Amino acid sequence: MKAHATYAGASCHHGQAGESCANCKVRLVSVCSALEAADLHLLEEMARSVCFPAKATLFSQGDPADAVYTITSGVARLYKLLPDGRRQIVGFALPGDFLGLAMQEANGFSVDAVDPVVACRFPRKAYAALVDEKPHVLHRLHEFATHELTLAQDHMMLLGRRTAEEKVVAFLLGMRERWAKLDRLSINVPLPMSRQDIADFLGLTIETVSRTFTKLARDKTIVIVPDGVRLMNLEHMETLAAA
Repeated sequence: MKAHATYAGASCHHGQAGESCANCKVRLVSVCSALEAADLHLLEEMARSVCFPAKATLFSQGDPADAVYTITSGVARLYKLLPDGRRQIVGFALPGDFLGLAMQEANGFSVDAVDPVVACRFPRKAYAALVDEKPHVLHRLHEFATHELTLAQDHMMLLGRRTAEEKVVAFLLGMRERWAKLDRLSINVPLPMSRQDIADFLGLTIETVSRTFTKLARDKTIVIVPDGVRLMNLEHMETLAAA
């Protein structure tokens, strides 16, 4: 599978798709929370709020890494293209997530918008200079790196010796937990990504994922709703996920 052509991202205007750093709804869960209100102007001077329609590419694997991003709205998928053209999704970025932690010269993976995405784009060199000047930002980046490592370890466990049902249930509970950190704890779990995306993330076929969702719905473990799923039997799901 080939990567989409990179979409540069249209500028968003404050008060519309984007907003000032002080009023940003995800600032407290993002890297930016390390800065005091008085320092937020440093971010605003270098930031550009950019909008990406669904399926547009924020950046591509192997391209020069000239920017870092904070997702402020929407969901993006992170993936690597394998030598045979197949795609392995390695994660999903939610509002507040930071893209570009490695600060490498080239992007190690590609990122596409699952649904319309708004992000703050920072020139990499300017952002690196800010990190050097503000050690507490570096500390916050380390916290994000630890979070990213935990997600990577969870993903490895998902790809390990688990049944398809255990993988799907663990994925749903993981997404519920991540949305909860954005003050969106609910029995309803938003799933803007496609079944194919979930399959590529879990190392399953789309047919297996679809059958598993159907089985979970038939067993009254979940209810499939238009924008995701409703979790009906958390105790049973947590038992499955812990297997």
